[in-house]
Amino acid sequence: MSPTAFEFATATRIVFGPGRLSEAPELVRSLGGQRVLLVTGKAPARARGLKASLEALGLAVESFAVEGEPTVELVRQGLGVLGEARCDVVVAMGGGSALDAGKALAALATQGGDPLDYLEVIGRGQPLTRASLPFVAIPTTAGTGSEVTRNAVLGSKQAQVKASLRGPQLLPRVALVDPDLLIGAPPAVLASSGMDALSQLIEPFLSARANPLTDALAREGLRRSARSLRRAVLTEPDAEAREDLALASLFGGLCLANSGLGAVHGFAAPVGGMFDAPHGAVCAALLPAVLDVNLRALRARAPEHPSLLRFRELAAMLTGRPDAREEDALAWVESLRAELQIPGLATYGLTPARLPELVTKARAASSMKANPLTLTEAELTEIATRSL
Repeated sequence: MSPTAFEFATATRIVFGPGRLSEAPELVRSLGGQRVLLVTGKAPARARGLKASLEALGLAVESFAVEGEPTVELVRQGLGVLGEARCDVVVAMGGGSALDAGKALAALATQGGDPLDYLEVIGRGQPLTRASLPFVAIPTTAGTGSEVTRNAVLGSKQAQVKASLRGPQLLPRVALVDPDLLIGAPPAVLASSGMDALSQLIEPFLSARANPLTDALAREGLRRSARSLRRAVLTEPDAEAREDLALASLFGGLCLANSGLGAVHGFAAPVGGMFDAPHGAVCAALLPAVLDVNLRALRARAPEHPSLLRFRELAAMLTGRPDAREEDALAWVESLRAELQIPGLATYGLTPARLPELVTKARAASSMKANPLTLTEAELTEIATRSL
């Protein structure tokens, strides 16, 4: 048995629990800034109460709305707003898009230069060297785990791909997760974000970089997601389900930040850049085929691989049956995707003619490096084809 060695990094402080949004204004003030950039999602009205509470404490607040998934161009615009208002704290309240935009703005505000100077894959990939502005992340969906990750995903219209800013500076000072913010979330949002969280628990658990700490979080998150995601989407989520989904998302973020992901997210990044497609739904469309291809590849080329042993454990956690076999995990995920009515990638414009382009971009994605083993061109093409 090889010796265990790993690192674990996360937000300076994690605040979790129903109703804890009320603590946000004092948490922001404690960071010492006087001028707040409040980054919101496509529904800025949800942050109206937070804005008023911040202003009641004497803080100046400038709002910046992120209508869709963040892009290089949008971040450039946000940096202009931040600089003109002379903001010294960034708070993001919204889904993963708002949180990633907020992280990018807080980090780049102190670096100088252009986002492409620091963006990997399509940019120059320079390291972030300066401390970010203090940043507070408040998720209103349960999927991305962006509140505890050290990267921010940005799309590029020109390159038609998504890539990450990456570095410890992107970790928030405070991650405030309030399950009550899921009240009233549309079922489609719960389904898409919930499947994203599920994939961000499964992939690190099977990852080539899995470690004992992320394993513990993944196991707990998987059990919670398995028992609550389906009923949360198909019926109004009660307090227990909201807590389960919020924790599954949080744990998924902690896992991916410290153990990496795999082929699901290796494909999701270029799909999101090539088409106007919601990230969580893309991950859900890819997950069944990725699991199947990985299982067959491990059996054929690496029968002693530790990830192969984990497939059976995964099946037991998802199905709740100790005697479940590896294929039961695949069937459970495919059944869940069908029940939640997650469409295939053709819905967003992917055609057979563009599969070679997608496979080429997916192979270069950073997430692909943590897949349990390197997949062949034929295996990658099969995943893309089956996910249509």
